[in-house]
Amino acid sequence: MKYIMFEDFSGNPLPIIFPNRIAHDELRKQIPYSTILSAGYIKRTETGFACFGKAKDLGKEASPEDEGLIMDLFRKNEDDE
Repeated sequence: MKYIMFEDFSGNPLPIIFPNRIAHDELRKQIPYSTILSAGYIKRTETGFACFGKAKDLGKEASPEDEGLIMDLFRKNEDDE
C-alpha cells in the first residue's frame, strides 16, 4: 500500500492510504489539499504500521512521525464506533 500525508484545511495532518497500482502523483491530482507533508509506502505490522520509502514523483519521503499519526487516527475511529 502507498500513502500521502496531506495537511488539511485546518492545518492537521491527513493520511490517505491507497493501493500500489495507483501512482502517487495520480492520486495527488485528485485531492484538493495543497500541502503534502510526506509520502511513501505503508504496511501493517504486529504492533501497528510501518511507513517507509519515498514518492519520487512527488519529491517526498516517509516521515518518522507518520506511523504514530496513522495509528492514532485508527484508534480514534475505533473509539468513535
